[in-house]
Amino acid sequence: MTDALNLQRLKLAVSGHVARVTLDRADVRNAFDDKTIVELTAAFRALDDDPNVRAIVLAANGPAFCAGADLNYMKRMAEYSEAENRADVLGLATMLNTIYTSSTPVIARVQGDAYAGGMGLVAVCDIAVASDNAHFCLSEARLGLMPATIAPYVIRAMGARTAHRYFITAERFDAAEALRIGFVHQVTSADQLDASVDAIAKAVASNSPNAVRECKQLVANFAGRDIDETLIADTAERIARIRASEEGRDGVRSFLEKRKPSWLE
Repeated sequence: MTDALNLQRLKLAVSGHVARVTLDRADVRNAFDDKTIVELTAAFRALDDDPNVRAIVLAANGPAFCAGADLNYMKRMAEYSEAENRADVLGLATMLNTIYTSSTPVIARVQGDAYAGGMGLVAVCDIAVASDNAHFCLSEARLGLMPATIAPYVIRAMGARTAHRYFITAERFDAAEALRIGFVHQVTSADQLDASVDAIAKAVASNSPNAVRECKQLVANFAGRDIDETLIADTAERIARIRASEEGRDGVRSFLEKRKPSWLE
């Protein structure tokens, strides 16, 4: 798969039902440029089309997870016209949404600092696990910019009230604070990071692939909606449909018969 995608800024590996996409530009703190954006989009689209892959880990090599935009990339952007900037940013927006809407769950393995767009990468993942030495910063306001493209995902991850503070102060905060505000789900020591991420990936990959996809869509569709008759009818329709599905039927039968379900055979 890696050869077909011709990846130069990422590494991609699949082991069993778990894929790992690794940012591989440690020399620039895994900052991304337009080529990285294209490669991430292509990699996640390919993985989402692979029925063998049930969980994806987004990781990075080196001491930093992602420092945001590459400096040389920023220099080029500074000379762009408004139209050129709009086209460029749409590429970033497409990449973020490709990861966010992936039907395959994505787990962020945050081994180091995540700044600006790097926080966007963490926010679009379904689950985020951070090393206790990681730091976070929405630094755009320091540069006369704003975190507009990543904002929808970051606000969903940390909440509007917290976003008000960190968007406008551009303060750096640690992993403990990221956990407190709900931006990451778990903080662990650096030497336990892989074990923690692997345990979550294994748990996801052990569940019904169809049920996992439906559960992810459930959150996307229901978050923030009023609980009214339309929503109640929608929930009834969804559970009826999945009960009648092949995996749903086999899952219940396997539980009652005390055997492994078909997706684990």
